[in-house]
Amino acid sequence: MTLTPHRRSLLPMLNLTHGNRSAVTCHLRCGDACSRPVPNTTDNGYFRDIAATALSRRGVLGGAGALTLTVAATSALGAAPAAAGLRGNRGLPFTAIPPIVKSVDDMTVPSDYRWDPIIRWGDPILPGAPAFDPAAQSPQAQAGQFGYNCDYLDIIVTHPRGKKALLVANHEYTNENIMFPPGTPAETVVRTAWAAHGLSVVELRRKGAGEKWEYQPDGHRNRRITLDTLFTVDGPAAGSNLLKTREDSTGRIVRGTMNNCSGGTTPWGSVLSGEENFNQYFFAAGTSTQEKRYGLGAQDARGWRNVDPRWNATTDDYRNEPNRFGWIVEVDPEDPDAAPVKHTAMGRFKHEGANVIVADDGRVVAYMGDDERFDYVYKFVSRDRYDPRPGQEARRHNLGLLSAGDLYVARFTGDGLADGVSDGTGQWLPLTKDDASMVPGMSLEQVLIYTRLAADAVAPTKMDRPEDVQPNLVNGKIYVVCTNNADRGKPGKEGPTEPNPRPANKNGHVVEIGEDGGDHTGTTFTWNLILICGDAATAGTYFGGWTGPVSPISCPDNVAFDSEGNLWVATDGQPSSIQMNDGLFKVPVAGPERGRVQQFLAVPAGAETCGPVVHDQDGSVFVAVQHPGEDGTWEVPQSYFPDYAKDGAGRGEFAGPRPTVVQVTRR
Repeated sequence: MTLTPHRRSLLPMLNLTHGNRSAVTCHLRCGDACSRPVPNTTDNGYFRDIAATALSRRGVLGGAGALTLTVAATSALGAAPAAAGLRGNRGLPFTAIPPIVKSVDDMTVPSDYRWDPIIRWGDPILPGAPAFDPAAQSPQAQAGQFGYNCDYLDIIVTHPRGKKALLVANHEYTNENIMFPPGTPAETVVRTAWAAHGLSVVELRRKGAGEKWEYQPDGHRNRRITLDTLFTVDGPAAGSNLLKTREDSTGRIVRGTMNNCSGGTTPWGSVLSGEENFNQYFFAAGTSTQEKRYGLGAQDARGWRNVDPRWNATTDDYRNEPNRFGWIVEVDPEDPDAAPVKHTAMGRFKHEGANVIVADDGRVVAYMGDDERFDYVYKFVSRDRYDPRPGQEARRHNLGLLSAGDLYVARFTGDGLADGVSDGTGQWLPLTKDDASMVPGMSLEQVLIYTRLAADAVAPTKMDRPEDVQPNLVNGKIYVVCTNNADRGKPGKEGPTEPNPRPANKNGHVVEIGEDGGDHTGTTFTWNLILICGDAATAGTYFGGWTGPVSPISCPDNVAFDSEGNLWVATDGQPSSIQMNDGLFKVPVAGPERGRVQQFLAVPAGAETCGPVVHDQDGSVFVAVQHPGEDGTWEVPQSYFPDYAKDGAGRGEFAGPRPTVVQVTRR
């Protein structure tokens, strides 16, 4: 879908919090976590402080040649023309777009590419689901339609000639302020929101390789997973008394999943989904050590407990209900009848996602981040080995690989800044090993259900909101995305450390880990910072040693890799940090262009770039566009993406914003 210039809109952007996201996003996605006390109050000080002069030195040593590029807007529709003319290297060729000012309500792609929506919020995907009617959404309709705020995304090709695929997407949270017309009954809003959470599985078809995908509303593997779907609990903590409620006396069955952020696709074709900011949905006392460490308290602004008592964790009946969220969820998209699984062996925290690589000995290793200020990076090593053979027997075996294994948390040690860069060594500290707790004073089930407290006890490294943690299957290295942390260095808070080198870190950075000897099951590693993000003209930025022009980048969130191992970074927060729309950026990690940041696309006003998928050999890039127009209202939208039906919506369209999965292809 290519928009003509007169349809591209400039919109007012209101209520941006200082140095952070929109106030609406902060409230709805994470329950205003940044305005609340940091849950991690431990004093794990393992690193020397870094002076501001050292940061300035890094800027001179690592990024001096990049200072020619700034983000000052030069017109209403573009900025910093120095970014134009940057050419992508091999793989998917493109000319980098300039940064796009935050008021532009358009999907911006390179001039020789086009964008098309594949599926939007409310598009029907199950038999009997009605066409989208934004003025009359109901729980029953939404349960058969594509959910809201798509985040993690994958396009899994299932046809030998590339004509069929499965689209799998998370639905993180809901923006009720722009979803429902005024006067919608409160219970309808809540129950419809429950049906808009979770995941969607949708069949796709196209004419041939490189063509546009079309979703199939009658696909036999289409599926909606919502807050009413029954999940199986497995692993060592399954059946624990800490997981039992009035509704489930076994501690082995959970109704629903929510706040599903990023995820990963396994080598055996299942999809992993991370339950992230689950705490905000519960009304809790917030007085116990466990509740405080997970950010639980009297903060249920959505009022879900008024519709279902299980969201009231102050009662004996549902005191344990919060313990049943915050897990890695596994879904088999090939089997719409299979119960999804919550894996207790992988620990409970604010999971951004989980990404898997097969180690040389056949065991699988999943890397994970806890998306909170001053929280940790984890990995899970399976007990059993991956079976690469085709057939259902091997598939059944592999679907159990994440049910048993060892859980670790990372400690990073810096080696000083004499070389002008942040780098050093690290250890994976065991929390569980051979089905036993490695944390004195905590049982195995306590370690897995209260993983944050277990990790605190072994003193790992406090990181700046570690989100995506993903292995690069080309070079075997691991990339840890730290989005930001405006609290670093504030009075009473930990100051800069070598792996988190900036105070009041509003732009974020990316850590590159190399497991010693290439052994992903091992316990030692080396690391460096490949990106210290921001406007290259400011002190402290670093772009992997690249000294030429770069596209400005801030608040890295999710990542993907192309067939050559190039890193693709999706951002979440640029409208407030550098006043530009969020986007998707390509970054080579090897060769003479290592660290050269090139912007590929920008999402519309108010939106976040999620779930990047790069099929460079097929000429396609996919993104999930989340919360476009987030600061608007039903009556006064701040985005019209993707229908742009301001002059009258047709059937299934909406004169307002709709979270959407987009495919970008070469013309």
